[in-house]
Amino acid sequence: MANSVQFFENQFQRQVKAREFDLNPFERLALNYLQGEVLDLGCGLGNLAIEAARRGCSVTAIDASPTAIERIRAAAESGHLAIEAIQADLGAFSIERDYDTIVCIGLLMFFPQSRALALLGEIQNHVRQGGRAIVNVLVEGTTFMGMFTPESYYLFEREELAERFSGWSVELHRFEDFAAPGGTVKSFATIIARKPGTGERR
Repeated sequence: MANSVQFFENQFQRQVKAREFDLNPFERLALNYLQGEVLDLGCGLGNLAIEAARRGCSVTAIDASPTAIERIRAAAESGHLAIEAIQADLGAFSIERDYDTIVCIGLLMFFPQSRALALLGEIQNHVRQGGRAIVNVLVEGTTFMGMFTPESYYLFEREELAERFSGWSVELHRFEDFAAPGGTVKSFATIIARKPGTGERR
């Protein structure tokens, strides 16, 4: 994942310098589904984590980028926000407790298949009953490969997320294509699913 980490570290440094902190389309989509204690795994610059905390959530934000974590900590301190920002190697990170919402936007495809699916399983296991998982990945059909470490990524099958959330209450499942540099394409799948169980939250 080394190439990918550096790719985003460079991007985040440019964005911080330019103060580009707008939510991306997937973060905007996720925002209204967040509740309670939130884990934002692969949080990037923390735009979603910060806005979630402003809306009353208690957020744990995890990313490998030192620039991102520094920015989140500064925003949390200045805004008196309930955010714990942690820099971690996401290739080895383990989720250690349960959350009401776990968000994983644009992360899992940066690992080999075995790690991607293991981390997806951890996400599912650590969402509380009645809570939500919000997951976004690149799928087959993506042709923009410049941000990947060779032999260390996984493009999900188109319907794979839906299949892996069988038994959950799927609140949203969509596919979107975005133009990328050099005439390439990024093809995304996004799922928002509620874990079955008692005490379902609204």
